[in-house]
Amino acid sequence: MCLGSIRKILTYQTFIIMDYNFYNYSPNEPKTTVRERSSAFPALMSKVYLWMTLALAITGLTAYYVVGNEQLFYSVIGNQAVFWSLLIGELALVWILSACINKLSFPVAGLMFALYSILNGATLSVILFAYTMESVATTFFVTAGTFGAMSLFGAVTKRDLSGVGRFLYMALIGLIIATIVNIFVASDIFSWALTYVGVFIFCGLTAYDTQKMKEILRQSEGLGETNLLKIALLCSLSLYLDFINLFLYLLRIFGGRRN
Repeated sequence: MCLGSIRKILTYQTFIIMDYNFYNYSPNEPKTTVRERSSAFPALMSKVYLWMTLALAITGLTAYYVVGNEQLFYSVIGNQAVFWSLLIGELALVWILSACINKLSFPVAGLMFALYSILNGATLSVILFAYTMESVATTFFVTAGTFGAMSLFGAVTKRDLSGVGRFLYMALIGLIIATIVNIFVASDIFSWALTYVGVFIFCGLTAYDTQKMKEILRQSEGLGETNLLKIALLCSLSLYLDFINLFLYLLRIFGGRRN
């Protein structure tokens, strides 16, 4: 029940971040010079992946800490009110970061991203309880390899993936609807089909989001440093959600449950 709810909520969070149009970002800071722009792009790309990695580390450490503290674990997972409050809190943070980034200072946005990573780690602690550590570690490395390959493809391909992105956007909506329908149908075959569809969608989204990130950062190079950092933070959040969702769907395939 908990794992299914987490997958549904995280999938919807990806829909929220995709639905937000980064190109509507309209900061008030002065533009930078051409010389500043030439060195800004590689640094911003590095920051995106660094922040995503740090967020994943925070999530993993939080999950490990919660599952290692029996009283805290059962307070989070055993109490439906607390568990759903955390999931709703995650949704609220993603929505605020996506829709209200113009009004937030960069330190506040960064703290909200860190808080979101902690809340996500608390809810994902159920994974370490339900699955063996060996299978979780194996799935993590499979996810990291798959994510890295798809992100590299998105970064180097000359093909315009915007058409693929539109298709995946509609497929993501379909996945959310089908997942809700399966709550009432409760079909194992349908559930497994949705799992493989989810893997396909988030592999594609990783490539698409990487290419979109490059375009956004290049088009935003003339903005002030604070605004560039905010945009890079949103890109980090988008890739973070791609990684977590891909991990959860692959875990359904490769994960070994505890006896």
